[in-house]
Amino acid sequence: MHSFDMDIETYAIRVSGRVQGVGYRAAAVRRAHLIGVRGWVRNVADGTVEGVIQGSVDQVDRMLEWLRLGPPMARVETVDSERIPDDRRFSHFEQR
Repeated sequence: MHSFDMDIETYAIRVSGRVQGVGYRAAAVRRAHLIGVRGWVRNVADGTVEGVIQGSVDQVDRMLEWLRLGPPMARVETVDSERIPDDRRFSHFEQR
């Protein structure tokens, strides 16, 4: 394992509130590209957005901070995040 890989953290996230139909996922992809995190986001039938974010501690913290705000039309109520063990390495961040 490369030393770079040892510094990578992976988090499962779920965002609730008014986060569907307001450009939340597209904005999350744009922000992820700016920050440099990898992973994905998708809508869930219950009205939440879920995903996986992967990056350095600083990158993950910055992305979680943005997820709590979201784009202007969103109204985020909660962001649940949990560090998960994951040997996969995502190459980019995408909307699913």
